[in-house]
Amino acid sequence: MKRPSGGRGKQLAGVAPLLDELTQNILYDKVWERSQLSKRDRSLITITCLIALNRQQVQGHMELGLENGLTMEELGEAIAHIAFYAGWPVAVTAARRLTELAEAQDEGEDS
Repeated sequence: MKRPSGGRGKQLAGVAPLLDELTQNILYDKVWERSQLSKRDRSLITITCLIALNRQQVQGHMELGLENGLTMEELGEAIAHIAFYAGWPVAVTAARRLTELAEAQDEGEDS
C-alpha cells in the first residue's frame, strides 16, 4: 500500500529509520492490506480518528481516502457527524482542510 501524500516518509527515514520501516512494513504493508475491511472503510476510520485527535496527517489521509473510493460529499458528511462526538472545533478544522483539498483539486483540474 502506498503511504498518504505529504512526503513525510523520506523525512521520517532520515531521523528515525526504524520507525519509518515499521510504519511501512507493519502499518501499510500488513494492517492496511488485510481483507477484513476495504481500503475505503479503513480510510474512513482513519480519517475520523485523525479528526477526533486533531492530527495534521488528516489531509494526506483525506487525499488517500478519495483515492480509496470516498467522495468529497462522504468526507463532509463524516466531518458533520463526528462534530457531535469529537467536538465542534476539530470538525471545523477538518472542514477547512477538506476545503483546501477541494480547492487544490479544482486548481489541478483547471491546469
